[in-house]
Amino acid sequence: MDNQNIIIRVATPDDKVYAKTITAEMEASAMARGTGIAKRSSEYIEGKIDEGKSVIAVTDEGKWVGFCYIETWSHGDYVANSGLIVSPEFRKSGVAKSIKKRIFNLSREKYPNAKIFGLTTGLAVMKINSDLGYEPVTYSELTQDEDFWAGCKSCVNYEILMGKDRKICMCTAMLYDPKDHYKPEETKQYFEENVKGFERLLRFKRWKLLKPFMKKEINGGGGNGKPRSLFHYLFRF
Repeated sequence: MDNQNIIIRVATPDDKVYAKTITAEMEASAMARGTGIAKRSSEYIEGKIDEGKSVIAVTDEGKWVGFCYIETWSHGDYVANSGLIVSPEFRKSGVAKSIKKRIFNLSREKYPNAKIFGLTTGLAVMKINSDLGYEPVTYSELTQDEDFWAGCKSCVNYEILMGKDRKICMCTAMLYDPKDHYKPEETKQYFEENVKGFERLLRFKRWKLLKPFMKKEINGGGGNGKPRSLFHYLFRF
C-alpha cells in the first residue's frame, strides 16, 4: 500500500470533529453487510478519543481514513479492539491492517495483562487478527460481562445470538491471551493453512443460522413464498 500520506496515530481531542463521520460510516457499513459493528453514538466515540483509547488514520491533508477504539470488560481482565472502520475509498489498501496493529499495540501498552478479543464476520479481519497472534475460540472463552453482550442488541443478528444462548452467532470469536498464546508467525501460518476451512465455516453459519428466520418469513409471507423482512434484503442466497 502506498500510504506515505496516511498518518495512523492515537486520536487526540482535535479529532472529535470526525466523530459523526465515523459513526455514520459504521452504521452504513453494518447495514451493507447485514452484520457486525454495534451501533455507537458520536458522543461515545468522542469519549473514547478523550480517554486516549482510540486510533485514527488521516491523510496529511486532514481527510479521515479510518478508526478503531478500545473497550474494557470484567474489570480490565478483557479488552476488545472494537469498531474498526475504514472510509470506502481507502478499503482494500492495507490501511485496516495498520490500524489494527496500532490499536493492538496500544491495548498491550495500556492493559499488558488483559486478554484481547474480537468478534468478526469477515475473513479479512480474521487474517489480520491471526497475523497479530489471535486464535479462534469459543464464545465461552470471552468475557461474560453483561454490558458487553448488551452492546450486541443493535446488531441485526442479536436474536440469533440469544436464541443460541450466547454460544454461537454469525461472528467468529478470536482471542489473544498474553499469558498463554502462540507466536504471531504460528497463528498466521495456521490461518493460511486452514483458510478454506474458515471460508466454509462462515458460509455454513450464514446458511444454518439464518435458515430458521427465512423459513419463518416464508411461512408468514402472505402466500407468495418470498421472505419480506430485513433478512431478505441483507442476506440473499
